[in-house]
Amino acid sequence: MILSLERPLVFFDLETTGINVASDRIVEFSFLKVEPSGLKTTNTQRINPEIPIPEEASKIHGIYDKDVENCPTFKDIAKDLMGNKNSDG
Repeated sequence: MILSLERPLVFFDLETTGINVASDRIVEFSFLKVEPSGLKTTNTQRINPEIPIPEEASKIHGIYDKDVENCPTFKDIAKDLMGNKNSDG
């Protein structure tokens, strides 16, 4: 499939502690940004949700408390995420 883009297009995926938007938290985000030129940028980052990850959620996405205990919180990375222009990895 060939895309004819005038502006960048971003696809993103979130892994969370659950499905309640009012109380659950993000534990991992990933994105793929496609520029009109065809340049592709990706980023995946784990996030410490500052609450325990329920076993039911961990069984789905495979991320456990020990996997995020030393990761930054969403508050720590939010400004950088909003300004992210070309970040790979």
